[in-house]
Amino acid sequence: MESQLNELRAGPQGVDKEDSSATPHGGIKDRYGEDTASENQMVTPWVRMVASGVELLRDPRFNKGLAFTEEERDHHYLRGLLPPVHMSQELQVQRIMHNVRQCEDPLDKYVALMELQERNERLFYKVLVDHVTELLPIVYTPTVGEACQKYGIIFRRPHGLYISLKDRGRVLDVLKNWPETSVQVIVVTDGERILGLGDLGLQGMGIPVGKLALYTALGGIRPSACLPITIDVGTNNEEFLNDPMYLGLRQKRVTGQTYDDLIEEFMTSVKQAYGEKVLVQFEDFANHNAFRLLAKYASTHLTFNDDIQGTAAVALAGVVAALPLTGGTLADHKFLFNGAGEAGTGIAEIIALEVSRQGKISLDEARKKIWMVDSKGLIVKSRYESLAQFKKDYAHEHEECKDLLEATKALKPSVLIGTSGQRGTFTKEVLETVASFNERPVILALSNPTSKSECTAEEAYTHTEGRGIFASGSPFDPVEYKGKTFTPGQSNNAYIFPGVGLGCIISGAIRVHDDMFLAASVALGKILTKEQLGQGMLYPPLENIRDISAHIAASVAEKAYKLGLATRLPQPADLLEYAYSCMYSPAYRSYR
Repeated sequence: MESQLNELRAGPQGVDKEDSSATPHGGIKDRYGEDTASENQMVTPWVRMVASGVELLRDPRFNKGLAFTEEERDHHYLRGLLPPVHMSQELQVQRIMHNVRQCEDPLDKYVALMELQERNERLFYKVLVDHVTELLPIVYTPTVGEACQKYGIIFRRPHGLYISLKDRGRVLDVLKNWPETSVQVIVVTDGERILGLGDLGLQGMGIPVGKLALYTALGGIRPSACLPITIDVGTNNEEFLNDPMYLGLRQKRVTGQTYDDLIEEFMTSVKQAYGEKVLVQFEDFANHNAFRLLAKYASTHLTFNDDIQGTAAVALAGVVAALPLTGGTLADHKFLFNGAGEAGTGIAEIIALEVSRQGKISLDEARKKIWMVDSKGLIVKSRYESLAQFKKDYAHEHEECKDLLEATKALKPSVLIGTSGQRGTFTKEVLETVASFNERPVILALSNPTSKSECTAEEAYTHTEGRGIFASGSPFDPVEYKGKTFTPGQSNNAYIFPGVGLGCIISGAIRVHDDMFLAASVALGKILTKEQLGQGMLYPPLENIRDISAHIAASVAEKAYKLGLATRLPQPADLLEYAYSCMYSPAYRSYR
């Protein structure tokens, strides 16, 4: 007991502190007993005191439910507080999945899983890791969109921090109210552009919560290092403003200097609270803020925007994976985008960067292979002065085209990419047209959720006579066409951002460079097998996502070291093994 008290007085040590002897591959010393390399070490369940009895059962970080052993029940005063049966974690997983599958409504499944996370954290992540393909559409898109819309009704207990206009001048104090001090990843939103659903205000919190659940389950970043944040500056959603169940500020969304000052205070406070190496991921900010905030803070903070850079990297990986079927190189293709917002221009820019790198041509020359259609038609030079700044690089000399179909006929693209958030814009005529001058057209309908997808998988395969190479942002079931079964790929950011986050952490990166996303994209593209490609898949199965994340993390970390952005020295000899050793394991620990 004396040794335990001494340990408690010393307090937990942040995982930033290095100890090369702590893991088999030079990993980070783990006082939390959460990393894969520490699965067999004994841990003490404690907060301000050693947890026991009812307090232990009510603490989701340490509660194991019926999996407590006889010895643990005696040592921690649990005898009589639980039924006498001992249930393994594997059996608990089966029990949870049985209960989840009894729910017919996806939102009911979402609520059931969130309640599990609130009472037994390790079991929640074990369930998610073991059944990722089945549960990913529940904890993230498309179901999370409905969860955000109905957040005021389904809200049980807070899963993150809420920073509002009321907190101006004391954002640092708000951050200090969070119980964890060793935060490594923050996902923040202002709720203005949630998926394709528009302004959901504070109720966009479901997005940071869902993203960080995936950082842990898929990328192996420990839950205590993850912090979801919503910045509430009001909402322009009239339905919410008039809804008594809405949980946010009941005022119109502020803009201008007031908005910028709050974001600046937030970014400054994050560094003060958690240090230079805390990763801040911007999520679902509207176009007019997303680009300028990324441009402003990318050089001073470890930050990226997943809607711009993550979406771009996973889309590029899909296009590169299709090259063995389409033939030629990336530079041989012509790209036409429907939608010129943050996702569309982000994808366009990373494609241009890779075309420039492969073809050894200038970036401006590479951009000429990419065309974009927005709400006013084809983006051309004659519209240059009226365009938003982020669209101007893709305004080329061409006659005006009023819509996507006219642009498709005029430009004859080989790759069609949808980021418009408008259902059905890849019409039968558009798909038939692009298939008329391409033997194997690439069609990426990337808008989320499923209800906003530019076309369905069935429409893509049917209207291209089974020759289309298709992927979407949200999942679609396999499609049978003329006796052949096609498995549509899902261009899901979950392939990229967990590995990028882990790569930043294991290298101690201080900035995120575009080349790190290129490295992530290339690593993802290399994992797809010929057999999977033959089935129409552009991305590997999600069942292997933790292995995929480890490979991406190793590639991102390697690039960080090459760019001089890594601070964790010396560089581990085997970055892949090091990544695996640092990944969170949801397996139960034995308690002293």
